[in-house]
Amino acid sequence: MSCWSFTLISTFDMMRDLGHNLAAEVAPEALQRTWKFFADGGFFMLLIVFCSVVALVVILYKMMTLTRSSVLPGRLVGDLELLEAHLDDESLDALRGEFREGDSVLARLCDVTVKNEGRPLAETQEAVQSSAKEEVVRMNAGLPVLDVVITVAPLLGLLGTASGLVLIFGNTEDLTSGVNNAKIGAGIARALGTTIAGMVVAVPSVVAHSYFTRKIETMSARLEVLLGSVIGACQRTGGEVARKGLAAESSSPRTTPLSDFPGQGVS
Repeated sequence: MSCWSFTLISTFDMMRDLGHNLAAEVAPEALQRTWKFFADGGFFMLLIVFCSVVALVVILYKMMTLTRSSVLPGRLVGDLELLEAHLDDESLDALRGEFREGDSVLARLCDVTVKNEGRPLAETQEAVQSSAKEEVVRMNAGLPVLDVVITVAPLLGLLGTASGLVLIFGNTEDLTSGVNNAKIGAGIARALGTTIAGMVVAVPSVVAHSYFTRKIETMSARLEVLLGSVIGACQRTGGEVARKGLAAESSSPRTTPLSDFPGQGVS
């Protein structure tokens, strides 16, 4: 048993040392090739790298801000789905407190709806729609920048390739004499590197842009449904309050002015 253990330990140590040696030999060479790839791209490659950094920052920003808890928190959504029950047991005041204290998109829009309670339906809907447009603009923050990166990065790659080809084929003597054909081929390969880099930046940006756009559309549709139920509930509660006020006014005894009694006018 000890012999097998010794053999396994020795094999593991040998493989680990071999892996370290390979990494020590390959890593510097890979880094040098990567550095050479970006250095051969010149100025346009530097712009493409800048675009990649911008795209990465925007993607991380949207991943942190465009979350379900910041737009449609599950607890508040569950309460709104049971809004009829809250109306029946007259616990809507607790929801109003959540609307005022909440920092999510849904809470802010519901707060706008409650503040316009008692107004005509058209005015309430207009106020909610105006606030909803503002919230959707906030939700789309950063996506225009990502859209610019998607458009600009491939164009920068093509510009870098075109400029590199102009420099390569600028010397017509080498082309006609057939001298340095290998050098010309290597130059073409280096010039195409900027096109590759531009595509590498654009493709993930397109995927991220489509994902965030679809997510915003889905959340906006859900917001519209929930706000419709809140507006309807506010209209019903506002109507009930108005009817109670009219009933109280009609049931109160009417005081007859002194001038209405005969002979009691001002002499």
